[in-house]
Amino acid sequence: MNPARLFVLRPIGTALLAFAIAIFGIASFRALPAAPLPEVEFPTITVRGVLPGADPETMANAVAKPLERRLGHIAGLTEMTSVSEVGYAVVVLQFALNRSIDGAARDVQAAIDEAKSDLPKEMPQNPVYYKSNPADAPIMLLSLTSDAAKPTAMFDVASTVLQQRLLRTPGVGEVSVGGGALPAVRIELNPDALSQHNITLADIRRFVTTASPARALGMVESGGTQYSLNGNDNILHAKSYADLHFRARDGSVIQLADLGVVHDSVEDVRNVGIANGKPAVLLIVYKQPGANIIETVSAINAQLPFLRASIPANISISVIGDRTPSIRASLADIEFTLGMSVLLVMLVTLAFFRSWRSAIIPAIVVPLTLLGTFAVMYLAGFSLNILSLMALAISTGFVVDDAIVVVENVMRHIEQGEPLLDAALEGAGEVSFTVISITMSLLAALIPLLLMGGIVGRVFREFSISMAVAITLSMILSLTLTPMMCRIFIHSNSNRIHYTDNTPSRLARIYQRTLHWALDHCAITLSVALAMTLGSVVLYVCIPKGFLPLEDTGRIGGMLYVSQTMSFQDVHRKLQQVVEQLRRDPDVANVVGYAGTGLVPNGATVFMYLKPEQQRKSNADQIIERLLTTVSSIPDIRLFLQSSQDLVIGGRKSAAQYQYTLTADSVPQLSRWSSELMRIIGHTPGVLHVTNNSATGGRQTFVRFNRQLAALYGTNASEIDEALYDAFGQRRLSVLYEPANEYRVVMEVRPQQTTGPDSLTQLRIPSDCSAPVAVTARSTTQDTKQRDCLVPLAAISTLSQRRTPLLINHTGEFPSETISFDLAPGVALGDVTTSINQSVAKLGLPTGISGDFSGSAHVFQDSLKTEPMLIVVALAAVYLILGILYEDLIHPLTILSSLPPAGVGALLALSAFRMELSVTALIGLVLLIGIVKKNAIMLVDFALSLQREHHYEPRAAIYEACLVRARPILMTTVAAFLGALPLILGTGYGVEFRRPLGLTIAGGLAVSQFITLYTTPVVYLTFSRLRRSSCPERQ
Repeated sequence: MNPARLFVLRPIGTALLAFAIAIFGIASFRALPAAPLPEVEFPTITVRGVLPGADPETMANAVAKPLERRLGHIAGLTEMTSVSEVGYAVVVLQFALNRSIDGAARDVQAAIDEAKSDLPKEMPQNPVYYKSNPADAPIMLLSLTSDAAKPTAMFDVASTVLQQRLLRTPGVGEVSVGGGALPAVRIELNPDALSQHNITLADIRRFVTTASPARALGMVESGGTQYSLNGNDNILHAKSYADLHFRARDGSVIQLADLGVVHDSVEDVRNVGIANGKPAVLLIVYKQPGANIIETVSAINAQLPFLRASIPANISISVIGDRTPSIRASLADIEFTLGMSVLLVMLVTLAFFRSWRSAIIPAIVVPLTLLGTFAVMYLAGFSLNILSLMALAISTGFVVDDAIVVVENVMRHIEQGEPLLDAALEGAGEVSFTVISITMSLLAALIPLLLMGGIVGRVFREFSISMAVAITLSMILSLTLTPMMCRIFIHSNSNRIHYTDNTPSRLARIYQRTLHWALDHCAITLSVALAMTLGSVVLYVCIPKGFLPLEDTGRIGGMLYVSQTMSFQDVHRKLQQVVEQLRRDPDVANVVGYAGTGLVPNGATVFMYLKPEQQRKSNADQIIERLLTTVSSIPDIRLFLQSSQDLVIGGRKSAAQYQYTLTADSVPQLSRWSSELMRIIGHTPGVLHVTNNSATGGRQTFVRFNRQLAALYGTNASEIDEALYDAFGQRRLSVLYEPANEYRVVMEVRPQQTTGPDSLTQLRIPSDCSAPVAVTARSTTQDTKQRDCLVPLAAISTLSQRRTPLLINHTGEFPSETISFDLAPGVALGDVTTSINQSVAKLGLPTGISGDFSGSAHVFQDSLKTEPMLIVVALAAVYLILGILYEDLIHPLTILSSLPPAGVGALLALSAFRMELSVTALIGLVLLIGIVKKNAIMLVDFALSLQREHHYEPRAAIYEACLVRARPILMTTVAAFLGALPLILGTGYGVEFRRPLGLTIAGGLAVSQFITLYTTPVVYLTFSRLRRSSCPERQ
């Protein structure tokens, strides 16, 4: 049955169907959302617990551990990491790709509720969770600056008004406010004044807490009317606290202001933000997993006028930058590339057919195929992203093949004098099996990509499906619409294929002579084919392997590290110097930096937005190296910069692109071996910017108290801890309730009297005044404690100095340390990971400690193991489909023999341009399996037809097939080559993804076009002779 008959005989209905596809495709294209990449993020949830003043060990043991025990049992959890530092613990949970983020959030909240009973009672609030990945780059960064308002006021506006409104924006997962702290009343007490009046810090704590209870007072009724009760129990200002009067134990009344300084200040003084050199409060916006970046940023931009109107006029909001410019530029570049691919393919058909009437048919079929693909993409919930558009750009080169094959065959029948209707029907029917075979084998090559698991499979799923849809639609249109248009557009007397033109005839004569020689010297030709096979294997083994190409997104993030014993004021000064140096670079548009509690320990975070690519002379990597050289003149700092990527793998923020994580049963064991591993990775050739996420150089004053003496003095460990926390922990005493927000009252010892460990000796501990008299080695006289009821801390304890970690990392529930590193230009990730693995194997890690790559390096290693299997499965799938279609076991091998030259060409092209075999280049190799064998299919299919219907001998049949099919083979190959050419020559954002794919396809096509026109007929003839010799009855 001829599939074209119904459509050729009903041209109006066929045209209307094509018109409907076009209309629906245009509407779908306009409705498709835009994104940098397909939605491939792991569902990630961040849990954060706060206990002001607690050291990292306390946060790790008392906060992170109880949370980890409960959170670790949630279904679908693939990775759990945590970071504990002074006052903060953050647990990052990553779930399987198929896990619902909303369902995971419900489980996380349930786990937090279960862990409440195990958490410290002093925590000011329960742990909270956010649907965001802290390792991901923010989608937008806003700054608040003012020449009149203080940072405290700006932070108050940011957290009270702006943060809440931004969090309600669809797609926003988290909004972090940095560069300041909320207003607070700070009570800074003088220990000498307290001691003079026999007052303890605990006395002040209890007094201030009860001075402003802000409790419900109830209601009264009178005469049938209800009256609610309220009073002035909620104190709101520092002056009101300062005026409070306190009755001491001796009966005297003392004003709180006489015991220290009470003033309006901030909740945490260790926070600072800078935007382009000016003090600023920063709003850092992260998206929810699965949210569309462009839509979310557009929604935020739409709110900006309302946000500006809702804050004081003396505070200005500025957009430092967002991720959409690079995304929009990438999409514009790939859309231009797609248009150029279509144009070049059309020019090829016009050049070969020498007639606009013939060339207009593919010119209609190709755009219609793309529009139909857009419609399916819309129905499937896909987006317009770099990969899906790249798939369509590549597919233009071979979706036109089907139309070319049909048009060329119809033209051949017209040249033979057949009527237009008969030529259209016979020409399309004759090659229908060929077109179906080409399409089915192409789809078979895509099967491994469609079934690929993990994050790499998710990244390329839209790519594969979009391409499969385009290929299928191309086959359908070529067997239905194309023959109908051939009947209408092609005229037998004016649109002939000029086989007698001088250039083609000269090429044909050269090809005839060389083909005769190849068929006469089968052994030599087969040796070339065998050499190509071996060459492709050797090149694949030797070529450097890489992961996803790193993009120049126009954004650079960094971490600033200083000495771990440096004061916060010095950190602030270093950050100012660094920001000033960075913003002087001519390619940098905006720079922000922020430091404080819960961020980089004893360091800061910096973020830069570069000028548009057309306005700068350097790429991101060159700018990074230049900036690192610039800031190297600043003493006592280490700055690590990296180009922010649209695809982030892993939930741990690091100072470099690639990570190696070491886990151990104990911290001492971890510290010892991590130092050794740092040395190994640092000495690995091609590795740069090696650092780790440990911070073990902090200084700690260890208070060792004598429990027996404490008991004799009538005190205990709990009283000592409370006194220390009251003095140095920025204790939050009570809450100031206002309509817009809640503010804290913070108590501590005056900063002037906490300048060093010796300040602890001034601290006095409350004791039991009725306790027995104690005799100590320090004093031979009886201490009449009835006199003051206070015990000097020095009387019951000793102080010592020691080193302590500023943060503690866990992977799973075990202590861990992550070593980060970058690669030198031209160095492949595969070479580095192999070298590191070999060095670690020689090192011989003991029992109880293990190491492995994490993040993108870990996913790369997993994908590297499956790459050969991916190619094998693609080959097997193509063989199976061809065997089913031809009902033969030998002819599929003939067709597959055309693949090794393509592999050699592809790998040589990558090597010539000094590119590694990245995942995108590997996808190109898999596509070549489907693209290149179409030449062999056209030859084998035509030769079999001649043998079957006209009783040709194998040599005569394959020789005739080569001569007749040479022109459509040349046309389709050139079309596919030119379809890939814009991917190679294109510039702009996203070129790092496009170029390896284009090079692979173009290089493979260039070599295979020349080689397979000789090797395929020889392999066909050789198999035919072997079959006849093994089965004489076939003769």
